[in-house]
Amino acid sequence: QVQLVESGGGLVQAGGSLRLSCAASGRTFSSYTMGWFRQAPGKEREFVAALRWNERSTYYGDSVKGRFTISRDNAENTVYLQMNSLKREDTAVYYCAAGPIYSRAYTVREAYNYWGQGTQVTVSS
Repeated sequence: QVQLVESGGGLVQAGGSLRLSCAASGRTFSSYTMGWFRQAPGKEREFVAALRWNERSTYYGDSVKGRFTISRDNAENTVYLQMNSLKREDTAVYYCAAGPIYSRAYTVREAYNYWGQGTQVTVSS
């Protein structure tokens, strides 16, 4: 049974930092793409960042480039999202996702077949 469990969300002031974690279990993810998405109230779920577990390449949405960093710990089977210089518009529920994606479809939420339950990030001014 595949599980993705996010943690690390919370309330932070604008300009601050948070690190989200996604603990993955239940299968081998070495050939998978791991992604982070977010969804603010009344908005579509938005691509944030992705990486391929067995490659060095990382990908980011335009709104977070230069501020967020996605990384992984192979030994812990965990993916991280380091979020710096947070803005009020970063407020959302953040979701971890996994899928067998071998193309540029890493920005497409339908390409992922496993999702976590989400963790709330609230940025105050």
